[in-house]
Amino acid sequence: MDLEFNKNEDEYRLLLSELRRKLHTVHQGGGQKKIDKEHGRGKLTARERIEYLIDNNTEFLEVGAFAADGMYQDVGGCPSAGVVTGIGYVQGRQCMIVANDATVKAGAWFPMTAKKNMRAQEIAIENRLPVIYLVDSAGVFLPMQDEIFPDKEHFGRQFRNNAIMSSLGIVQVAVIMGSCVAGGAYLPIMSDEALIVDKTGSVFLAGSYLVKSAIGEDIDNETLGGATTHCEISGVTDNKFENDQAALDYVKGIFNKIGDYDKAGFDRAEPALPSLDPNEIYGLMPTDRVKPYDMRDIIKRMVDKSEFDEYKADYGQTIVCGTARIDGWAVGIVANQRTVVKSGKKEMQMGGVIYSDSADKSARFIMNCNQRKIPLVFLQDVSGFMVGSRAEHGGIIKDGAKMVNAMANSVVPKFTFILGNSYGAGNYAMCGKAYDPRLIYAWPTSQLAVMSGASAAKTLLQIKVSAAKAKGQEMSEEEKEQHLKEISDTYNSKLSPYYAASRLWVDGVIDPLYTRTVISMGIEAANHAPIERPFNVGVIQT
Repeated sequence: MDLEFNKNEDEYRLLLSELRRKLHTVHQGGGQKKIDKEHGRGKLTARERIEYLIDNNTEFLEVGAFAADGMYQDVGGCPSAGVVTGIGYVQGRQCMIVANDATVKAGAWFPMTAKKNMRAQEIAIENRLPVIYLVDSAGVFLPMQDEIFPDKEHFGRQFRNNAIMSSLGIVQVAVIMGSCVAGGAYLPIMSDEALIVDKTGSVFLAGSYLVKSAIGEDIDNETLGGATTHCEISGVTDNKFENDQAALDYVKGIFNKIGDYDKAGFDRAEPALPSLDPNEIYGLMPTDRVKPYDMRDIIKRMVDKSEFDEYKADYGQTIVCGTARIDGWAVGIVANQRTVVKSGKKEMQMGGVIYSDSADKSARFIMNCNQRKIPLVFLQDVSGFMVGSRAEHGGIIKDGAKMVNAMANSVVPKFTFILGNSYGAGNYAMCGKAYDPRLIYAWPTSQLAVMSGASAAKTLLQIKVSAAKAKGQEMSEEEKEQHLKEISDTYNSKLSPYYAASRLWVDGVIDPLYTRTVISMGIEAANHAPIERPFNVGVIQT
C-alpha cells in the first residue's frame, strides 16, 4: 500500500472514531440518571425495549439516530429527537419500530420528533411494512407548540397516516408503556391492536390536573386512564400486562401468526461477500474532496464477488453505471466519478461533474433498470452539472432534465448514499432526498450544500465587497481575509453530514462497510410492496 492509501486510511479511521463517539452519546438518550429512573419504575428504556423485541442476532437498521443533533440547546437538547425508529425483525418478519424515549424530556414531542415519526411512517407506507409503536410520551413540548401543532406535516399528520396505513392493509400494533396524553392518545387507538402495561401505562385526552381545572373533577391518573380502566371499563385498550417484557412477548406472538405478503419480485441469488477487501475502502476514499479516485475501486469492494458489469464504460465517463449483486440482490448502480480519465490523447480530472454525455447515459441506464425491475443504488460524489458556454450550447440543461425525469419517474425502489460531495443540482439528479429514495444515508466524508464551502465563501464575499463599493467604501485585503474566514466558518459548519442528519435530510451517518447491510435490508423491505404502476417518463426533450 502506498503513502496516500495509508494517509487516507488514518484520516478515515479518525472520522469513524468520531462517528462511534457521537452514536454512543445519542444512545444514552437523556443520560444515565434518567435511565436509572426508568429502571427504578420497573420500565425498560426505548432501546432496551427494541433489543428485547427484535429477533436475536439480527440487525436493527436505525433511521434518524442523529435527528435533532445540536438543536434545541436552549432547553437542554433533544437527543435522537426523543424517539428511536428503525427497521427490525420480529419473529422473522421485517417491520418498522417506533419507540418514544422517556429519558428525553419525558418523551415529549419536539418539531423534529414529528418529522422523524413522519419519516418512519413514510418508510412503512412505501414498503408496506408492519409498524410497532412503543408509546411512552408526555405529548407535545408546549413551549414549541406553534412549530408542531397545526401545519400539514406537523403532529396531526401521523394520525392521518395511521388511517391511510390501515386502509392499505398495513398491520399496526401499539403498546402503551408509559404516558400517552392528549392528541397523542389517538395514535395507539387508531392502530389495529392497542396493548397497555399495568400501573405504568396510561392514556387519556386530558390528565388529572387539566380535568380538575376544566370541569372541577378530582381524580387520579390511574383511575382516569390506567390499564384497568381501559381494559375493563372503557374497552379502549385490548389487553393489559404486568410489565414491559410481558407486553413485548405478546407482540411477538402477534407477529408469529401474521400471514405472508405479496412480493414485488426483485431478484435475489445466493449472497456472497466481495472478493476484494471492503476494509480497503478507507484507504481508497480520500477525505480531501478534490483529490481524484476511481469509483470502480469502491464499487468492487461493496458488491458480491467484486463483480460489476459496467454499462457504456467508455462513454459519459463522469458517471459510472452498471449492474451487480449486493448480498444476493440484483442492483443497478449509478455513481459519480472523481478521477483522471483519458479523452483521446488528453487526460482530464473530472471532479464529479455531470456532463451532457454522462447525463444521457445515466438516463438510458435508469430506464433499463426500470424495464428489468432492478432496484437502483445511487452513490453520490457530485460537484454539480458542467457550466460554461460550451456546456450550455451542447444542451446540458436538456440532458440533465432527461436524467432527472428518468430518475424521478422510476418505479423501482431507489437507495442513495452520499460518499463525498453533494452539491447543487447534482444532488437532485443523483436522487437526493427530494426524489423519494427509500433510504438515504451519508458516509462521514460527505458534504451537502448548494456549492462547496470555498466557492460559496468567495461568492458571498464578492457580494459583500460590491455592497460596500456601492456605499463608497473600500475593503482592505485584511478585511477581505477576515470576512472570508467568517463566511467560510459559518458556511462550512452547515456542510457536515451530522448537520444534514440532524435535520433528517439523510436517514443517518454510517460506516462505509455498513452500506451493504442498508441496501440489503432496504431491498428486502421494498420487496413487500409490489410495483403498482408502469414506468413512464412523460415528455422528454430530445
